[in-house]
Formats: sequence, C-alpha cells, structure tokens
Amino acid sequence: MAQISEFTTRPELAGTFGMVASTHWLASAAGMAVLEQGGNAFDAAAAAGFVLQVVEPHLNGPGGEVPIIGHDARRGETFVVCGQGPAPAAATVEAYAGLGLDLVPGSGLLAACVPGAFGGWLVLLREYGTLRLRDVLGYAIGYAQAGYPLVPAISWSIASVAHIFREHWQSSAEVYLPGGGVPGPGTRFANPQLAATYQRILAEAEATSGDRYEQIDAARRAWYDGFVAAEIDRFAATEVMDVTGDRHRGLLTGHDLASWHAHLEPPVSYDYAGLEICKTDPWGQGPVFLQQLALLTGYDLSAMDPSSADYIHLVVEAAKLAFADREAWYGDPDFTDVPLAELLSKPYNDERRKLITDTASAELRPGRPGGKGGTGGRVVELPEFANRSFHTSEFDSAFDSASGSAGRRLRGSGDPGIDPATGEPLGRSAAARPQARRGDTCHLDVADRWGNMVTATPSGGWLQSSPVIPGLGFCLGTRAQMFTLTPGLPATIAPGKRPRTTLTPTLALRGGEPYLAFGTPGGDQQDQWTLHFFLNHVLFGMNLQQAIDFPAFHSAHMPSSFYPREAYPLRLDIEQRAGEPVIDELRRRGHDVHVQPPWSLGRISAVARRGGLLYAAANPRGMQGYAVGR
Repeated sequence: MAQISEFTTRPELAGTFGMVASTHWLASAAGMAVLEQGGNAFDAAAAAGFVLQVVEPHLNGPGGEVPIIGHDARRGETFVVCGQGPAPAAATVEAYAGLGLDLVPGSGLLAACVPGAFGGWLVLLREYGTLRLRDVLGYAIGYAQAGYPLVPAISWSIASVAHIFREHWQSSAEVYLPGGGVPGPGTRFANPQLAATYQRILAEAEATSGDRYEQIDAARRAWYDGFVAAEIDRFAATEVMDVTGDRHRGLLTGHDLASWHAHLEPPVSYDYAGLEICKTDPWGQGPVFLQQLALLTGYDLSAMDPSSADYIHLVVEAAKLAFADREAWYGDPDFTDVPLAELLSKPYNDERRKLITDTASAELRPGRPGGKGGTGGRVVELPEFANRSFHTSEFDSAFDSASGSAGRRLRGSGDPGIDPATGEPLGRSAAARPQARRGDTCHLDVADRWGNMVTATPSGGWLQSSPVIPGLGFCLGTRAQMFTLTPGLPATIAPGKRPRTTLTPTLALRGGEPYLAFGTPGGDQQDQWTLHFFLNHVLFGMNLQQAIDFPAFHSAHMPSSFYPREAYPLRLDIEQRAGEPVIDELRRRGHDVHVQPPWSLGRISAVARRGGLLYAAANPRGMQGYAVGR
C-alpha cells in the first residue's frame, strides 16, 4: 500500500455551519455569503452559479446548461434538475445534410440548443430555495456591472479568438475587446450588457408581484418567452462565420425557448462500498461512472496500491469498456430505450470483466446488454484510431459511422476537409475560419447546517465558441456538437432531444442521508478524474484534499464528445508525479503514455457530511478553485 502523504496543498476544511467549494473563489465567496444571510444550500448554489457565469465566461455562461443533483433534508428527497436544453425544432439530420455537413460544427450558431442554465437555476431556487431572486442574482449583477479581476485563462481565451472577434464577431469584440485590445490577466473587467440583462429581468420580475414564487416565474417568462427570447430569435436568424469557414444561420428560435421548461427528475443510482451513488439519466454521461464501479466491484481494489501500475491499468481498462457502452447506448431516454438496468447488472459486468487482461486493449468494445448488438460483431478500421482495429458490433454501418465520425472530413461548401492536427478546415485563411475552440466547464458543491447538499456542473455558452448576442452580453451554447448526424443511433440529433452531454455532478448517500458531493470540469475526463477521487477517499481513506491532490490520470482512448470528435486509442495521460517506474510499466503493458506536468489534470471540488461535521476541499490545479466554510 502506498504511503499517503499527510501534506496537502490546502487543508481539508471542517465546520458545522456551511461549506461551499467551486472552481472560482468569487463564486465560493458568494455562496458562503448567502449561507451567512440565512439562505440554504440551494440558495447558495444558485448565487454561486450565477456568479460563475460572470467570472468564468470562457467556461460557462447564461447561454449554456447545467445539471444539478441535490438532497433536500426537509423532504428526504434526492433529485436531479435537468438544466440541459434540447435541440431546436429545426435540428434534423436532413437540415445539416442540406448544408453539406456530416458533423455539427463546434462553433457558431448551428450547434445551439435551448439555453438551459437560467431555467435550471430558477427551478432549484423556486422549488428548494428560500430567498428571493434579488438575494441570489445580486452578486452576479454586481460583478458584471462593477467588474472582477480576470484570471489568466480568460485573457488567453480572448487573445486566441481576438482576430475572429474583430473580423467576424463584432458583437463579441464590443464586450471582450474594450478599447480594441485584449484585457490582460488581473485586469478589472466588466460586462455592462450582461448586467443590464439581469437587471431588466429582475425589474420585470419584481414589477409583476411581491410574491417570491411569482417573481421567479416572471423571471423565467422574461427569459424564455420575453425580451431575452426575442433577441435570441432575432440573432439566431443572422448568418455568422463558424468552424466550417462558411457563414450559417442558426436553427434556434424563440418558439424553441418558449416550449421548454427545466424540470425535476429522479437520479440514477448504484450501491457501492455502503454508499448510494446518484447520477443523472443517460442524457448525460453520468451513468458511465456507475458502470466503472460495477466493473471494478469484481476486484479487491482496497488491497491494491492506488499509485501502482497494476491499479492504474485496471481502472483504465474498466473505463474503456464503460465508455464504449456510452458510445453505443447512451442518449436522451425520452427518445431511446437505454438498457441501463442491464448495463449495471451483475451478470453483464461479470462477463464484461473477462475482457480485461494484463495488456492494454486497442479496441472499442461496446457490450450486448439484453442480447442487443455488441461485441460479437465484426472488426472495422477507423481512421481516427490510427488504423487500429476497433471491435464494434451488429450496429453495422450505423454504429461504425457513429464511432468513426471523429475522423471523417467535414464536407462544407467548397471545404476540402479538416486538418487532423488542429481541427480546423483545410484550405482557408486563418481569418476566415473561427476555430472550434471549446471551453471547459465549472463546478460547485454546497452543504448547509440543515442537512441539505447540492452539486452542479455548469458549462457551455463559452465566449470563444459563439458570438455575443447584441445587447444581451452573452453568447449561445454549442452543445449540439455532441449529437451524431448518423441516423438511427441513441445520440442522433432530433428536434426536442437532449444531447448526450459530458456534464456529470455526483452525490453519494449513506443510509439515505447525503454524505458526499463532488465534480470537476473536463469533458470526457470528468467521470474518470472523479472516479479516482472517489476511490481515493472511500477505499483508501484519504481525506477530501488528499484525494484531490493525489497524482491524476485519464484515458483518451474513447471518441471525444466534442467537435471534431477525435479519439486516441491506447492513449493514457498521467501526471509526472506518478514516477518513472510506474510510467515505464504502463508503457510495457501497451499503453501510449503521455506524461503531463505535475499538477495539470482535473479541477475537482467536493463537500462532505460525516460524524456531525461538514467538510470541503478544492483543487489547486488551475489556480482559482477554492473552498470556504465554517
């Protein structure tokens, strides 16, 4: 067993009043301020979530989305808020094919779904919070109006697309290039347009009624059926440059916004190590976390060394199998029958576990839950997997195409294809091709003194991926890039369908009471980094901060959920701190190991409740996440 260092980059916080952890210190501070003024965990989470939209605009925004998992102690209820907006009514395979596209572009307007984040936070506040909208939205308005210090990554993100802003997305230049230049790290930066948008929503809500619930409902109408929807409808009908190198109109309309409501759902859960682990339905990738646990249940992990090559190899190989099933089976359960009970069942995982050997697998191997198509099928050559054979299934050409779409060329008008090294269209000048520079994600967790706990992973609406909507101060999201345009698959695009998002907060219960809430930015890596954190804490006895600080790793073997959908078979990224002997042994086993800087993988935050105390921790990686509490 490895010797777990007692030194941590920060202390694990402990107290009795309340804990907030997030990917930005200003959001954590806002959440704590709400707790101090008497709000509960759900009030605090909403306040922190709105602040994140302002202070991390390269990672999330009002035009993005948010899945939320919470436990309400008053009702004894664990719930999911689906703040993931669906595809527009006009978003069909035929619509994109008519534009000569076989991938949904990763920038511009064609990848916009209904903005779900605002509605998601309002549902949380209305149904489980106690404070008025002004009490939670005021912090975000203050930072948008008076300014906040830019973290370096925001400046870098703006600089990377400044030429696009100047030449194609002038509405973004108006907001993010004040005075014509890129604001430097540490600059006090304001977004008056966004402040005005939220101030107008608040004014309209308060003019409607003095009742808390009616004000929240009025705010929702202002967004989804009022002036915000009208501006989105107007702007989405314009042509803007995107990653294809051509100008396209969006498909999103005001009617799409008015037709959608964020809503509550029950979580999907799996029992492991005496805990009930709660995730979203498979419109998100969350159940892949549970599938990894179901596979690893067959091993005595607690007897292993979490820093050893044996352990890392086993966890990575299990992840490959679970993520292969994600590719084959996950999608919006309102549109497709996801065989989740089978995927998590003991017989299924007993068979799948037999595929794990001492050598790294170069195959993509979805299973056959309930006897459906699966690993008994033929082997196909997928170009994006470096000409390695990937074992697919009886999905035949449909599944082959879905798995292989990552490397296929995007066929736009006059577009000769995609440069695999950059993801940019070939044969276009740099000024004419806004890149699909995706943002990352945010995360927050809150626990209060009344036994409530909540975890959320906001994302989308990145400043670098779509132009700012004039007058509103924010841009639309690009989450539709996670759909496939191959007909007949669980993740095939369709009107009103939710994309299979990568956003995946986690909440664990012990004896029906909330025990642990956690999550991280990181796209496809989220349910790998958080799995390692979870096992570090639950099996190996590390406190929250030790589990976060421990050397991280992840596989890039599976197809990416993001445009242009690359995959890197056998690739294993691992922090240098793992040590040369471990790295050498992983290479001997066939992994394509890429050594990353010592503190570079993951941005996990977490809160916990045990033994009458509350705990919290946040990630030193990224240099901006913080936990606060008392």
